[in-house]
Amino acid sequence: MSERSERRTVHSTFVIERTYAASPPRVWEAWADPAAKTQWFGPPEKPAGAYSLDFREGGRERLWGQMPDNGPVHTYDAVYHDIVPGERIVYAYDMHLNEERISVSLATVEIEAAGEGTRLTLTEHGVFLDGHDNPAQREHGTNELIDALGAHLDSRIVRGPERS
Repeated sequence: MSERSERRTVHSTFVIERTYAASPPRVWEAWADPAAKTQWFGPPEKPAGAYSLDFREGGRERLWGQMPDNGPVHTYDAVYHDIVPGERIVYAYDMHLNEERISVSLATVEIEAAGEGTRLTLTEHGVFLDGHDNPAQREHGTNELIDALGAHLDSRIVRGPERS
């Protein structure tokens, strides 16, 4: 898309809320620990590629992958801007399809106790570029990720006294 007239942006914000039976420290660990995050983050079919997580302010997270059928390469490239341990994560990320940037987003994850479990609120502000992605697709995909987080947490619930 080299012609200026073909360029366009779509802006959108969405909020996803979930309540999990897991403790806030366990939900936090699922975001902060690279080994835990690889269990739920990314597409379920786990394309061939690479993943890295440097979970600190100024740190980066990168997920790169290509589906087995030689489809396009998808890249998620994030920078962490604000981390309040156990409570809040603010990060910005770009999504690329092959070499083309398709969106830029700012996301906030808030984690708080809710009875015996945890309430997670994810708010995302996105700009979708040149028709390569759209708000409905992103919200759908993010809901799938947050559901995968829930399944991961459910698989790790300790019966009896909670262990962190």
